[in-house]
Amino acid sequence: MRVLVAEASRHGSTLAIAEALAHTLREELPEAEVDVHEVEDALDVGPYDAVVLGSAVYLGRWLEPARRFARRNAGELLHKPVWLFSSGPLGEQPVQESEPHDATEIAGELDARGHEVFLGRLDRDDLGLAERAVVGVVRAPYGDFRDWPAVQEWGRRIAAALVPQQHAG
Repeated sequence: MRVLVAEASRHGSTLAIAEALAHTLREELPEAEVDVHEVEDALDVGPYDAVVLGSAVYLGRWLEPARRFARRNAGELLHKPVWLFSSGPLGEQPVQESEPHDATEIAGELDARGHEVFLGRLDRDDLGLAERAVVGVVRAPYGDFRDWPAVQEWGRRIAAALVPQQHAG
């Protein structure tokens, strides 16, 4: 079994979540080959049996490269188990009005088995001047709010869903 964990990240926080998910999948499915790639890589999803797709969320939306990846590969992804994740809410108790609208649409278009929203990380040193201005306007808190046990648990749930497929394949 081959699993692709594809992600779109601006400053590496979403990549770290993707790598943690891949690590958990490798632990839970030792016979599986699990690859992590940025969505900007010209990826052929054909060889993969399952796909986990994630994006950083800025101003309530997925990054354009992740949306483009989903659209470009929709035909093939419809025939594979697919999970989505978003990385972005910030703070100890972030205000979460809803899931990112475009992620909800993509989940429906790809018949995704699930969509998980993980808290993100915001480091002032990673930001350019324009990004700092936006952060100031929306009063986003700086810090690392990622919940690693939640990421690991979600990875275990994905692996458990893939176990019957691994034995059938």
